[in-house]
Order: sequence, then C-alpha cells, then structure tokens
Amino acid sequence: MAFTRKIGFVAAAVFAAVAIASPVLRAEEPPGFAEAPSPERQNWSFSGFFGTFDKPQLQRGFKVYKEVCSNCHELRIPFRTLGQPGGPGFSEDQVKALAATYTIHDGPNLAGDMFDRPGRASDYFPPPFPNPEAAAAALGAVPPEMSLIAKSIKFERGFPNFVFDALPIPGLGIYQEVGPDLIYAILHGYTKEDDPNWNLYFPGHKIAMAKPLADGQVDYTDGAPTTLSQYSKDVAAFLAWAAEPTLEVRKRVGLRVMLFLFLLAGLVYFAKKRVWSDVAH
Repeated sequence: MAFTRKIGFVAAAVFAAVAIASPVLRAEEPPGFAEAPSPERQNWSFSGFFGTFDKPQLQRGFKVYKEVCSNCHELRIPFRTLGQPGGPGFSEDQVKALAATYTIHDGPNLAGDMFDRPGRASDYFPPPFPNPEAAAAALGAVPPEMSLIAKSIKFERGFPNFVFDALPIPGLGIYQEVGPDLIYAILHGYTKEDDPNWNLYFPGHKIAMAKPLADGQVDYTDGAPTTLSQYSKDVAAFLAWAAEPTLEVRKRVGLRVMLFLFLLAGLVYFAKKRVWSDVAH
C-alpha cells in the first residue's frame, strides 16, 4: 500500500508540473498563434498502429502538388522515392518518365561548364526558383519547402493532448496527424472574399499565400471528386507521406519489437517463478 501511495504521489506531481508548464509553453508561441482556432480532426488512413497510406490518394495528392503547389513550393525529395514501398506506388518506368520531364541544371562538365539535362530517377525535384531571393522578388515572400512541412507545423491542443502530440512514436495516431489536419484546415481557411490573404486557421490570420485551390481545378482520372475538400485531403496525405516515407516500415518493425518485448517479459516472469519456487517465504 505504501509503495502504491508513493507511485500515486509521483504521478500526481508529474501531471501537476506539466499542467503548470503548459501556460509557459503557450507563452513561447509566436504572437497571434492562439488566435487561430484548433482545426477539426480528420480521418486518415495512416493513423494508428496498423494504419497505411492510401496509394490512390497519394497519387492524387502528388498530382495536386505537381500541377499547383510546385509552381511556388520546393519538394526536396528524389524522384525515386515515388516508387519505393509504402509510397504512391509508381512503377520504375513511370518514375523514370516523370523525372525525364524535368530539366536539371548540372555540371560542371570536363570543360568546366554547367549544362542542362533531362532528369533522372536519382535526381531531386528541382526548385521552382533558383534561389530564395528570386522567390521573394516574384511572390513577395519565400514559400516554405514542403518535404517536412507536415511534421514541422503543429497547433496547440491543450493539456493533456499536447503531451502526446510531442511524442515521436510511429503508430500513436496523434502526432503524425496534427500537421495534415492543419494543412487541410488552412486550405479551407480562406473565408473572407474581400481579403485573399486572410486565413481562419493561420497564426495571426494573415498568410502570404492567396487561396491556391478551388473546385474543378485539378482533373482526376480515378473518379474521385474534384472538389476543394478532396484536393486538400489528398495533398495533405501526400505531404504526410513525403515527411515520413518509411512510416509503414517503421510501424511494422515497431509492432514486432513490441510483440517480442511482451513475449520476453512473459518468459522472464515464468523463469523468475520457476527459479524462486523453492525459496521459503
């Protein structure tokens, strides 16, 4: 009983410390962040310990990125990633054909000159601007690079949820969905027709990017609805995969490790019972 009471005191102290610290954590957020409402949670196929990416959705999300987002945003991943297991499921020939449609500035050659060539599967997606200064001059601001944006952006969900959001545990089903939830919400957050840069879910409500997507903007060939809601969910799922392309593999490995640890714990328990069975109490 005394040991149980001590454990209870320790747990209460930990939760009290976290609760006291939470206002401090919120105070360190950028000005205006708390003004934005928390996005609604979405249902994602990759959530949970057994969740997996939906390949048709990833292919649609890539199409949205390629036709719309890539005009401003860089995606720093190699073409070959699109054909790896757990990804959009493009074939090797499709990846090579896609890469060849891009022009890569390469060099120097043996003469010391830079040159342009068709892309290869090993190349990275080329940026839409040669440097950040050119992007800022053309757009008024430097668009963020997209490969890790689904992991880097987040929103405050309050105590105790923010504790779990910070845990980098594949399959937990919480932290890996916060970014896609916010991406989806921001794409739906342009609610003032008289102000194209006002966004309900963006911190401070002012965003440099005007509304990028609208119904019917991207054609789908698989029969999926061509609506803002579908576009937003597809591109958010694609960016979640781009940030965690090995998520499915790590979930499988993590599940096997957990099963092994449970089995090991059982064996250790029964071994202890057997070794100490003859010891007088």
